[in-house]
Amino acid sequence: MLTKITLPVLLLAFALIAYQQSTAPTTPVAYCCDQASVRAFTQLAQDPAFVAKHENPLPFHFENRAGEMITYKTPDGQTAKAFYIKAAKKSKHFLFVFQEWWGLNDYIRQEASRFAGDLSNVNIIAPDMYDGNVATNRDEAAKYMQATKPERLEAIIQGALNFAGPKAKIATVGWCFGGGLSLNASLLAQKKAAACVMYYGMPIQDIEKLKTLETQVLGIFGKEDKWINPEVVAEFERNMATAGKTVKIKMYEADHAFANPSNPKYQKDFAEEAYQASLGFIKSGLGL
Repeated sequence: MLTKITLPVLLLAFALIAYQQSTAPTTPVAYCCDQASVRAFTQLAQDPAFVAKHENPLPFHFENRAGEMITYKTPDGQTAKAFYIKAAKKSKHFLFVFQEWWGLNDYIRQEASRFAGDLSNVNIIAPDMYDGNVATNRDEAAKYMQATKPERLEAIIQGALNFAGPKAKIATVGWCFGGGLSLNASLLAQKKAAACVMYYGMPIQDIEKLKTLETQVLGIFGKEDKWINPEVVAEFERNMATAGKTVKIKMYEADHAFANPSNPKYQKDFAEEAYQASLGFIKSGLGL
């Protein structure tokens, strides 16, 4: 039986616990983004050979006639921006377009607009993964990529998924740094994931995480890529098979970033073939 002394003490203790719970800072929800693959790619920016391999982009200007920059909330209590092209008619279909290590530049806006032209009933959203930073040379790109934090990248992606809504069907595509983000975004999309295209990005090799993937993957790579090389790709294929998932690999006689028209080593024929393969894969995944 409680005494007159212990009862007030207990009531005070309960009140303190309740106060601490109500004032404790909220933390972002833990999702399933694979931080290991993100860190593995960002660490490449510390490799002088990797940085030197990326020639500074040629001048490239895109005249935007369709899209707009939007702002949306992220689960870490911040906001993010994205280049957004709304579908011609109301649609639950979305394509997430992820930037290279340069940032959300005119090249990515052009790619987003090209997909929008070929997918008129799909909403196109290209999240700004660098929160406003855009590199014009490889040293800047290396700095921005090294500065990224997996938790923030995940929050930006999750915020875009929340923007798309609970009934959305999500396809993803990305190049270089964005290739890995494309795969991570499909992982985060869970049952909303409909198609994933990754161009020469760092694959997720964690079999347990790959088991949770809800969509097929199209991987586009270059045989001459010394970092995301054929051995890395072969391991990804094996791990996807072990996880019981489907991946289709297209390997070109090309180097890293061969599909970027602002890259001095751009290979137009391969880039066009890869784009058509990506477009067909996305249409099939979205049921278009």
